[in-house]
Amino acid sequence: MSRTLEHFNYLHQIPELGFEEHKTSAYIGDVLEAAGFQVQRNVGGTTGIVALLDSGKPGPVVALRADMDALGHIIDGRLEARHTCGHDGHSSVVLTAAEEILAEGLVKRGKLKILFQPAEELGTGAIALTEAGVLDDVEMLFGFHLRPLEECPKGKAVPAMYYSASATVMVDFHGKAAHAARPHLGVNALDAASHAVQAVNGIHLAPSLTWSAKATRFLCDAGVTNSVPAKAHVCWDLRSAENDGMATLKERVVRAIESSAAAYGATVDIQIVKEMPAAIIDEQATAIVSQAIQETFGEAGLTAAKSTPGSEDFFHYLRLRPQVKGGFWGLGCDLLPGLHHPEMHFDRAALADGVGVFKSCVRQLLGGGAKPGYCARCTPPGDDSRAGYACGGN
Repeated sequence: MSRTLEHFNYLHQIPELGFEEHKTSAYIGDVLEAAGFQVQRNVGGTTGIVALLDSGKPGPVVALRADMDALGHIIDGRLEARHTCGHDGHSSVVLTAAEEILAEGLVKRGKLKILFQPAEELGTGAIALTEAGVLDDVEMLFGFHLRPLEECPKGKAVPAMYYSASATVMVDFHGKAAHAARPHLGVNALDAASHAVQAVNGIHLAPSLTWSAKATRFLCDAGVTNSVPAKAHVCWDLRSAENDGMATLKERVVRAIESSAAAYGATVDIQIVKEMPAAIIDEQATAIVSQAIQETFGEAGLTAAKSTPGSEDFFHYLRLRPQVKGGFWGLGCDLLPGLHHPEMHFDRAALADGVGVFKSCVRQLLGGGAKPGYCARCTPPGDDSRAGYACGGN
C-alpha cells in the first residue's frame, strides 16, 4: 500500500467537524515531526498545524495548504460527520508530498511551509490561520481540490480553478401568534417568510453577471395545526462569480427580505455568514502549476482553466494578504456523484498524481536554480534568491 493511501485510509475513518479536528491534527502533526519538520500545533488557538522546512539558504518562502475538516450530514435522523468534500484526500496528498520533499532533499534554498487548516467548510479556518501570522513571510501559496468527474476525469488536472464568491443568509422572522380561527389578531411568520422566498426568487441582476440565490432551509411550526405561527427560520445560499456582483446581490436579497416582512407586519433578524470571496489567482503561480501538471501527467493531462460556482475559503488568504501570490488547481479523480453528496466517492489511486504535482511546484521554486524554458522575468538579473520562479516560457 502506498504512503498516500495509508494516510487516507486512516484519515477517512476519523472525520471531524470544523475546529474539532483533534485526532486528525494529532495524526498529521506526529507524521510531520517523525519526518523531520519543525511543527507548530494549535496555531492561533485552533487545531491548525504549520510545519517548516528551512534550507538555511536565501530564497523564497513557499507554502502548501490542505484542509482537514469533514462535513456534517443528517443520516437516518442523526448528525454524522463524513468526508464528502475530499479533505481527507487533500490532507493525505499534502502530507505525503511533505514527507517525500524532505526525504528527497528537494528544498535546496529558501523555506517551505506546510499548512494544515481547520474549518474550511465554516469559511473561517483560513481567516484564523492568517490572523495567526502563518503567511506573514510567505511569497507564494498553493492549494488544490479534488474535482467532480463532470469537470475533470482521472489522468488530468486543471491548472487554475476560478471559484465563486458565496454567502449564507440566515433569517429569523418574528410575527405574532394567534388562533387560526382569528388570524387577523396575529402576524403569520409563515406568510412573511414564504413571501420573502418568492421575492428573492424575483431578483434580477445584470445578464452579464453569473449568480444565483436560492432558499435552502425553511423551518416553521406553531406546534399545532390550528394556530398562526409566530416564528419562521429561512436560509438562503448566494453565489456570484465576481466579488462586486456578490456585494450587489447581498444588498438586493436583504432588501427583498426586509420588505416582505414589513408587508405582513413582521420583523426580521438577518445574519450573513460563511462569506467566501471569489478566486484570486496569480498567473505566475498558475504557470508553475501548469508545468507541474505536464511533468506529472504529460501534455495531454493539462486542461484549460475552469470556473465553478463552488466556493473555497482558501481565497481568504489572498484577500487578507494580497502580497502573496496564490495558485489553486484541481485534480481529476473520477469523483461521483458529486461533492457534498453523502455517498461521494472517487478513484483513490489519483491521489498519487496530486503528490507529484506539489513536488514539482516545490522543485521549480526551491530546487536550486531556474530550469530551461523559464524566462528572465521569472529570475530578475542578479537576484539568485528568487531563481526558479517559473512562467512556463510564456
